[in-house]
Amino acid sequence: MMHRFLIVNREVSCLTLLMVGIFSVLIAVTDQVIKYFIYENLYPSGSVTVIDNLFALIYTENRGAAFGIFQNSTVIFSIITGVMIGIFIYLLVKKKFTGKLFTVAVTMIIGGGIGNLIDRIFRGFVIDYLALSFFPPVCNFADYCITIGAALFVISIMMSPEFKKKDEADKNDEKDI
Repeated sequence: MMHRFLIVNREVSCLTLLMVGIFSVLIAVTDQVIKYFIYENLYPSGSVTVIDNLFALIYTENRGAAFGIFQNSTVIFSIITGVMIGIFIYLLVKKKFTGKLFTVAVTMIIGGGIGNLIDRIFRGFVIDYLALSFFPPVCNFADYCITIGAALFVISIMMSPEFKKKDEADKNDEKDI
């Protein structure tokens, strides 16, 4: 019999948790392998144009948060990242949000968070390298996983039965006023 974790009238199987763990680690490992090759080939300040006027690989050391804001706050962002990873694991295991979209979102956020956390802990900065002409900040694979995961997270919450019930209840309350 497969053990299950209760989630407010729903269940998340051990297999789901295992898959989230495996794919989160795969995302983090992929991120680290790419960063290794970027470091080995573009450090200290090299760049390679991949598609003229559109896409380049540029070695950048980000000592702040997303898009380079709040520079030199590595310890604070390491703690925040660890806490956020813990919150998403908690949401997956204990809360009522379920569904494939939610699971994919959480997996991407956790995996990307781990990838950047590894950089912060072992390097003191995050290696960024993806430069798009229409999106000025230089980012990395983990950043895009976190960003896409966050968008999917919001969509999954908005599509959840709990959100729809609350939205319907709010509409009914407005009618009563």
